[in-house]
Amino acid sequence: MKAMIFAAGLGTRLKPLTDTMPKALVPVAGKPLLAHVLEKLVGAGYDDITVNVHHFPDQIIKYLADNDFGAHISISDERDLLRETGGGIKFARPLLEGSEPFLVHNVDILSDLDLEWFRSQHRPDALATLLVSERKTQRYLLFDSDGCLAGWTNIATGEVRSPRGSIDPANYRMLAFSGIHCISQGIFDAFTRYGFGNRFSIMDFYLTACADYPIRAAVPTALRLLDVGKLDTLTEAESFLRP
Repeated sequence: MKAMIFAAGLGTRLKPLTDTMPKALVPVAGKPLLAHVLEKLVGAGYDDITVNVHHFPDQIIKYLADNDFGAHISISDERDLLRETGGGIKFARPLLEGSEPFLVHNVDILSDLDLEWFRSQHRPDALATLLVSERKTQRYLLFDSDGCLAGWTNIATGEVRSPRGSIDPANYRMLAFSGIHCISQGIFDAFTRYGFGNRFSIMDFYLTACADYPIRAAVPTALRLLDVGKLDTLTEAESFLRP
């Protein structure tokens, strides 16, 4: 099974640590963030994993060469251009293409998610299935009564985005995105259909494509999840990973 780990980001919220290393190699509980995610994916049966790189790419490449995680790991090298999340997936197409959906996972997300359960939630008609939950945030995805993405809102600013025109978030289920998605192979043709180029956010794409394609929610009954994107979450991450 194929998966992709987003490890190309600049990690600006983790400065000054990321002045000398990529976010993916920031240590938590004795090992890099990248190792925690790789071990989780491999443990769930993912054996063909792509890691994209940009910031201090050679450090990540060396780390992966020096450590055996029990899976085939490919590098999607973006050192020439940081393509953002959507562009990163598009650029990695040769490594992700196949007959089955693939998983995408942010490198700075820790969770107790059952990845086998999550994969089982992906329906054949869905262009993508997004892991979402009811945790508190300022930015929410909006899902209709069929569990399909309809838009996005920032409750702090009141901004709403939807291809359905002017919609009232109160009429939709507001759920927070986790940074974990299961994506159908058809997404590559959809990128072309909508004219998305080399650099774009996958969320911008979803908020366009949901006008024509089902982009579905997967909501676990219980989920422990931590975004280790800021310095003040590193200590919390130590406790999160403690048995």
